[in-house]
Amino acid sequence: MTFNNAMKHIFIINPCAGGEDHSQTIADEVKTMDVTAEIYITLGEKDATRYVEDYCRQHPCENVRFYACGGDGTLNEVVSGAIGHEGAEVTCYPCGSGNDYVRYWDGVDFHHIKGLIEAPAVEVDVMKVCYYDGPNLKVCYALNTMNYGFEAEVCRAMDDVRRKPFIGGRMAYTTGIVKSLFAGRHNPCRFTVDGRLWKEGDLLLASMANGRYEGGGFLSAPRSKNDDGLLEITAIRPISIVRFASIIGDYKSGKYLDRTDLQDIVSHCRGRQVTIEHDSPFYIGIDGELLRGNYFEVENLPRVLRFAVPKK
Repeated sequence: MTFNNAMKHIFIINPCAGGEDHSQTIADEVKTMDVTAEIYITLGEKDATRYVEDYCRQHPCENVRFYACGGDGTLNEVVSGAIGHEGAEVTCYPCGSGNDYVRYWDGVDFHHIKGLIEAPAVEVDVMKVCYYDGPNLKVCYALNTMNYGFEAEVCRAMDDVRRKPFIGGRMAYTTGIVKSLFAGRHNPCRFTVDGRLWKEGDLLLASMANGRYEGGGFLSAPRSKNDDGLLEITAIRPISIVRFASIIGDYKSGKYLDRTDLQDIVSHCRGRQVTIEHDSPFYIGIDGELLRGNYFEVENLPRVLRFAVPKK
């Protein structure tokens, strides 16, 4: 396939991201750039995925960079549409409530359009997720993190408070933690990694990550690398509220994996494929969005996405 070497730039803006419409600000800055650019305003949930898929299908020989202007959910939708299309690149103008994936590149500013346009692209891993919703097998993708148990319950609670004053916005993750302490601390499952049983029984939480941050700045996967083909996998057994309170600070800062006094409850490994299953349906959080099923299979796809990262 022969590609047109000229790069097309398409800014996909979620007008609801972060509780504020950034459409005009982004559009005004794009107009000052000497590039071939388009702007698309999303119409609702999953519209960004539909738009990107359709565009790539209709322009198979075009080099195009998609700019996800929103939070991690918007970025997930854009990536889900671009995955598998050879000429497509993705980057992010972070204006949502969490913006966790881009925190992986410490000290890099993703908020300047010029810097994003000039940014070189690197190859990063993407998680492919297959799950059953009733009798139907569905497939989706995750760029940053997947969460089971307590953290999925936190996502559910976050949806309830995300746009409320004082307890929402950047405080939504902390509020979700407090609400979930009383409902989400015991989560039974069967957990395999690369075909071998890893955990079975009750868990507080489990997470699989290519990124490092979640929840608006919690460094939950401090050892993760997003281009090595391996998932960073963590599980924590159920604990009392008192003990939970004693470790939450180190969980946020990423120091919890180094604490020897937590070895009785914290397990950590790395792998390429994970399955999670239980007799009853449960929730999984994928880049902050919720899915429900009783069987999930996660495969890490090594370096399948070109992601543009501005220079420091």
